[in-house]
Amino acid sequence: MAKAAPMRVLVLDTVMDRGGAETMMMNYLRHFDREKITYDFLVNRDYRAAYEDEIEALGGRIYRMCPMYPQYFGRYKREFRAFLQQHPEYRIIHSNLEERSYFPLRIAAEQGVPVRIAHAHNRPVGFDLKSVFREYFRMRLPKYVTHMFACGTEAGDWLFGEKNRNKVIQQRNAIDTSAYRYDPSLAVKVRAEFGVTDPDTFVLGHVGRFFPQKNHTFLIDIFAEVHKQCPNSVLWLVGGGELNDELKNQIKAKVNELGLHDAVKFLGVRSDVNRVLQGMDSFILPSLYEGLPVTMIEAQASGLPCTISDRVPKQCDVTGNVQIIGLAESPAEWAKRILSQHAAYAGTDRTSDADTVTDAGFDIKANAEWLQKFYVDALAKAERV
Repeated sequence: MAKAAPMRVLVLDTVMDRGGAETMMMNYLRHFDREKITYDFLVNRDYRAAYEDEIEALGGRIYRMCPMYPQYFGRYKREFRAFLQQHPEYRIIHSNLEERSYFPLRIAAEQGVPVRIAHAHNRPVGFDLKSVFREYFRMRLPKYVTHMFACGTEAGDWLFGEKNRNKVIQQRNAIDTSAYRYDPSLAVKVRAEFGVTDPDTFVLGHVGRFFPQKNHTFLIDIFAEVHKQCPNSVLWLVGGGELNDELKNQIKAKVNELGLHDAVKFLGVRSDVNRVLQGMDSFILPSLYEGLPVTMIEAQASGLPCTISDRVPKQCDVTGNVQIIGLAESPAEWAKRILSQHAAYAGTDRTSDADTVTDAGFDIKANAEWLQKFYVDALAKAERV
């Protein structure tokens, strides 16, 4: 008797590079029983991204479509409708396209796809030309969604509205907490790999793509003050550029102008973030906005004290080792408080907070079992109606 094929869930994303939402979906894919449930991905970039080799190795498929820029909206709608007509096997769509999910999920509803999930990962702030489109699409999205997911309360409130808060499923940005357990011998090794041999050197770390949201320019200003107050310090920046390296190159130029080229290490896109975190002493995230960033869960699991901006949801503090500083505060104030936090931890042995993160509900194993069952039950219920 032939083995039954797995249920294939179609995931909509811009590109499967090492961003937060993408990393989250990969964590789930790795921990599913892939003989029962698996992911295929429909992306909007024509280049081969960081996770694509692994996706295919795990049995997933990758499809491509035109970008979702305003000039392509009409083309995207035509192509997506044709795609669904060619692939009637997709009965569940899980969209990470934020407010732009309006386009594909509306078409999916028209084509009779019974389970249509929109997943909120961010909480944009400020107003620009994009905001006009964002508001138009997000106000119309809920009508075409069967299930609302969010990484945190604030992200869900933004995408779906506070009136729908009780309908939103808080889907964890879960991680394999066992991979982040602090190992002092590994920490020494990692530091040496990046040229840090003095145990008293203060290593400040950041993980995030070079994108305006992550506020790298202000981050460099903060580190310049940290370095002024603590010359025996370095900054590790993990992450790559968005489509191109224009912003990353601008940050490198700023680093050189400030004379910090020997103290700031650009570590690039990495598949071993869990290792790199071991070598840090403190983690910083001065973002302009966030949903509930997976990097914060990873940093806390590895036992790092963290400093975040007041635009990052307080909900991401699951260990009590996170301090919040307003973006209106000066770089000097940020530096003072970061170093004060470091001093408070310097006299103690660093321990892993992996168990605390697990107890807070962020371990991938239990979450993957839950999500796998959710897909099966949601489809069965929809098809009974």
